[in-house]
Amino acid sequence: MPLHDGIVGPIPDGRDPEEYDKLRRRVMWTMPTGLYVVGSRAGERRNAMTLNWATQVSSDPKLLAIGVEKEAFTHELIAEGRVFSLNIVDREDRAIVRKFTKPVEADMAGHTMNGFPFHDGPTGAPILDQAVAWVDCRVHSAVDVGDHTLFLGEVVDAGFQKPEETPVLRMEDTRMNYGG
Repeated sequence: MPLHDGIVGPIPDGRDPEEYDKLRRRVMWTMPTGLYVVGSRAGERRNAMTLNWATQVSSDPKLLAIGVEKEAFTHELIAEGRVFSLNIVDREDRAIVRKFTKPVEADMAGHTMNGFPFHDGPTGAPILDQAVAWVDCRVHSAVDVGDHTLFLGEVVDAGFQKPEETPVLRMEDTRMNYGG
């Protein structure tokens, strides 16, 4: 399969590169994923960012993997601070994820980020008070995966802040898409 300028990855023989890229993206967007807010901290600097690439990757030890774009401020904080939290969002709070697509305005006196109350988890990573549930992690390792880093976090603590049966946000609940 030949490589084509501007398209990352091989193009099947006989396919128009632009059409193939559009098809590949649509297929990958059908893969079910959650939509989360990841909290990060390095020293006194904190951030929260919308993220959809997250999954459990090990049971012993309990490891959670998140894919973070290398250019993101959150990447800098996780790489330096070696901690992150994954905030699982209520489906009814879908508008919240749009508030965390750029670096946040943190009000440390009021304990808010972009106006949303938060508290620090056991690692110091910020946890949104309105999250359905959260997972707090220390970075176990990091894997370079192209334009992203896959941070593997060992679960330090986790908890629910709303009833367990609360429906959680998924990418398909929004008009957003990422990657592919």
